[in-house]
Amino acid sequence: MTQNSPSASPHIQGTDIIATPNRPLAIWLFICCAMIFVMVVLGGVTRLTHSGLSMVEWKPVTGLLPPLDESEWLDTFGKYQESPEYREINTGMDLEEFKGIFWLEYIHRLWGRAIGAVFLLPFLFFLAKGWIGRRLSFHLAGMFVLGGLQGVLGWYMVKSGLVHRPDVSQYRLAAHLAAAFAIYGYIFWIALKLLFPAPAAAPAAAGLKRLASLIVALTFVTVFSGAFVAGLDAGMAYNTFPLMGGRLVPEAMFDMSPWSLNFFENIATVQFSHRVLAMTTLITVLVLWLRGRSRAVSERSARALHALGMMVLIQVALGISTLLLFVPVSLAAIHQAGALVLFTLALWAAYELRGPQSQV
Repeated sequence: MTQNSPSASPHIQGTDIIATPNRPLAIWLFICCAMIFVMVVLGGVTRLTHSGLSMVEWKPVTGLLPPLDESEWLDTFGKYQESPEYREINTGMDLEEFKGIFWLEYIHRLWGRAIGAVFLLPFLFFLAKGWIGRRLSFHLAGMFVLGGLQGVLGWYMVKSGLVHRPDVSQYRLAAHLAAAFAIYGYIFWIALKLLFPAPAAAPAAAGLKRLASLIVALTFVTVFSGAFVAGLDAGMAYNTFPLMGGRLVPEAMFDMSPWSLNFFENIATVQFSHRVLAMTTLITVLVLWLRGRSRAVSERSARALHALGMMVLIQVALGISTLLLFVPVSLAAIHQAGALVLFTLALWAAYELRGPQSQV
């Protein structure tokens, strides 16, 4: 494959280093990213509609098919009736109502299996063809292992809502969401390396690169804090902005002891922390955008910065609207999707502003 023909055969001879664009592999990984994006949105909807605890068993191999007849549906429903969610929240739910929440969680789990298949089968094909070198194969194998562990973590999260209280642990929810973003970011970054292995122009100033990396980290931490907001239903409290209970800093900020527990279990502190992180991310992105406008950056870098600046404004508006409207399902799902879009654009901007990188 030559530098001037990116659509040529992706076969690599005698090297583990991809020095020229490898479009077929990049497109495959971008497709996997798109599927993970859908998975994140589906997960958010199952959480918002309280559908995630409708399936009380985890059968990663044999659980591919849903209940197929009335007796199987009654058996599945009977197992759900033994769960805390049914006993404490959905007592009296009939079979048809149960099917409404079951199908959403079933589709969520089925989509996870589909991601695994779409990743594994092409990987084995490319490996057999010799189209990927040793270093890249290690990256791809690592991604597959992480995806499998994410499925285990998802079940570990669900189990926390099947024992004593009809809700999953906010700690496990945050870990599950953070892992999804981390895996997505890993795949997206490698896909960018495959598509654009060389910088579009001279590396940007060190300050811009550091700021872009900081924004990636800030976005990730803000998403992590948002998972605690979701896990505690903290968005249903303090539905004003910018004040919380008539104050910039809520009175109940440090009611729990030890004080560190407030950041994970105190609704006031969790929501306040998320607001602060979101505003910090907004300001940092706008600073990067303004500094990028005054520096000589590549055309792709400029596009990434413009897209990032626009998206952070949209995402903040979505977050405030979701809060003020008492967390409608549709708007909250769009807000979660917006978080992943913002994270994607932050990664893209950081990639375009990078210096020389090792190849995969």
